[in-house]
Amino acid sequence: MRVSALILPIYPWREGRHIWREAEDLGFHAAYTYDHLSWRDFRFGPWFGAVPTLTAAAAATERLRLGTMVTSPNFRHPVTLAKDLIALDDVSDGRITAGIGAGGVGFDATALGQEPWSTAERTERFEEFVPLLDRLLTDPVTTHHGKHYSAYEARMVPGCVQRPRLPLAVAATGPRGLALAAAHGQAWITTGPARKGDETDPAQIPGIIAGQLAALDRACAGIGRDSAELSKILLTGFTQEAPLESVGAFTDFAARYAEMGFDEIVVHRPVPGTCFDAGNGVWGELPAAVSAIAGNC
Repeated sequence: MRVSALILPIYPWREGRHIWREAEDLGFHAAYTYDHLSWRDFRFGPWFGAVPTLTAAAAATERLRLGTMVTSPNFRHPVTLAKDLIALDDVSDGRITAGIGAGGVGFDATALGQEPWSTAERTERFEEFVPLLDRLLTDPVTTHHGKHYSAYEARMVPGCVQRPRLPLAVAATGPRGLALAAAHGQAWITTGPARKGDETDPAQIPGIIAGQLAALDRACAGIGRDSAELSKILLTGFTQEAPLESVGAFTDFAARYAEMGFDEIVVHRPVPGTCFDAGNGVWGELPAAVSAIAGNC
C-alpha cells in the first residue's frame, strides 16, 4: 500500500514550492493536483493551472511521482494535452502519471462558452478521447478523424521518457468507463460512490467499492486482461468515511482497502476552513503509518 497526496493548485509558487518539497520529504509516493479552471467554492480564490504547477513541482523535487487527478475533455484536446504530458515527462525524468476522467458538470463544463454536455455526450467523448490520447503518447505521428476529436500528422517526438508511454490512470465507475480503464489504463481511480453532498452510510461504502472492483474485473476479463495488472487508486475525501480523524483511523482504513486490492490511497493536503480541512494534525504522519502496515504484511 502506498499513500499519495492531493495538493490543490491554490498556492503562489513562492509558497507552493515548499509544499511540494514537503510531500517528497515526508515520504508520500506521489503528489497530484486537480486539472480544473476553477472548482467548487475555491473559484472565489487563487487557482493556478495544473500543467505549469506540475512543471514547477517536477523541477523542485527529485523522487516524488507527479500527476493530474484528473484531467478531462471538458477543456482539453488530446493533441495539445499529449504534447504537454510529454514535456512534463521529460522535465520530471519520467515521474508523470496522467489521471484522466470524463469530466463533470461544474464550472469547467461551460468555461469555454459551450453548452453543458449530457452524461451520454461526456461518455461518448471520453470513449474517443482516451484511445486517441493513448496513440498520441505512444506513436511519433498520429492522424485521426473522429466525431469529436481529430489529429492530422500530430508529431510527438521524442515521445515519453517512460516507455512505451507514461501511465494512464482512468477514473471510472460505469461500464463504458471501466472498459476504457481495462483497455488503456495502467491504473484505475475511484472516489467511492460519492458525489458532492453524498450521504451514503459509511458502513456500506466498502461493499459498493467492492462491487466496482468486481465490475473492473469483468471489464478486464472481457478483453483477456488480468485486472491485477492495473493499480487500484482510492481518492479519499468525497464520502462520509473519516480516515483522517487519527493515525489509527487511517491505518485501519488503509488496511481494509489494501485487503480489498487497492495499492494506493490519495489524501488531500489539508486546507483549513474548507471542505478539505480534515487531517491537519495527522497528514504528515500518514506515509510512515502506511509503511508500518506494509512492513507488517
